[in-house]
Amino acid sequence: MAAAIIEEISDYLQKGRAKNVKKLVEEALEQGINPKEILNEGLLAGMMIVGEKFKNNEVFVPEVLVAARAMTAGITILEPKLIEVGNEPVGKAVVGTVKGDLHDIGKNLVVMMMKGAGLEIIDLGVDVDADTFINKAEEVGADVIGMSALLTTTMPNMQTVVDALKERGLRDKYIVMVGGAPVNQTFADQIGADYYTADATSAAETAKAAILERKAK
Repeated sequence: MAAAIIEEISDYLQKGRAKNVKKLVEEALEQGINPKEILNEGLLAGMMIVGEKFKNNEVFVPEVLVAARAMTAGITILEPKLIEVGNEPVGKAVVGTVKGDLHDIGKNLVVMMMKGAGLEIIDLGVDVDADTFINKAEEVGADVIGMSALLTTTMPNMQTVVDALKERGLRDKYIVMVGGAPVNQTFADQIGADYYTADATSAAETAKAAILERKAK
């Protein structure tokens, strides 16, 4: 029975049916199913399928956004229960669009996918300067600093963040990730970032793997 309802949660999430997801999460909790199982096997599994389809151009931004809304609806119900059972996130990421850049669709997708991968996300929004990235990462004890840029003119501000981390003796403390339409691997290497990813799903997978690898050391 548990498997059936969890599969339904995943299916409705993929279709972006927030009301159904919410109702089924409530039902699953009433049946005494472990909140972690509902989260991992239902909500996150469904979101990862959407992410994979997005990566393969089988679905597009609007479908991802409605699926993410459905995921949020489910997580809102689950959150108090997850705290009770002490569900630790995989890690924390501070994410934002760099200074001078007001684009946020790509960044929002990354935030959703990272949440879907089990990370706790601090979304700094757009037009974020180096000090804000670093101060917030220090304040929350982040593992990852993720930067997005959609304009070639704002890309150098990624370098500014990396340089500021070096100046403050904090460069090795954080996994630095970059992405956005004009960004590529060559640029990431030039500025000394740890990872470049081409899409939101890869960003989430890479962040999770990098955090787990660090924690294993």
